[in-house]
Amino acid sequence: QVQLVESGGGLVQTGGSLRLSCAASKRTFGSRAMGWFRQTPGEEREFVAHITWSGGSTVYADYAKGRFTISRDNAKNTVYLQMSSLKPEDTAVYYCAAGRAFSGVSTTSDFIYWGQGTQVTVSS
Repeated sequence: QVQLVESGGGLVQTGGSLRLSCAASKRTFGSRAMGWFRQTPGEEREFVAHITWSGGSTVYADYAKGRFTISRDNAKNTVYLQMSSLKPEDTAVYYCAAGRAFSGVSTTSDFIYWGQGTQVTVSS
């Protein structure tokens, strides 16, 4: 079992920044692709970004490019999402997710472990 705990959410003004953290259980953390997703009430959960288990490549949703940065620190079993230039439409619950050990990810279904989420609210 892989346990994921998000933190760092909160209230921020438009144009501000936040850094979300996701602490994972130690077992095979360094062997799993990690991702961030977000969901707002009444909407489907949407992809934000992911990073390969090696940390060698990252993928971002179009709306996140240039504003969000995903990174990981395998020594700390933690993945981060640095968010800048935040907009009200970024308001959502942000979820951390992990893929299968030593496997790549292509779709949401490839992420099989999920955290409980952390609320991000961007004021107008």
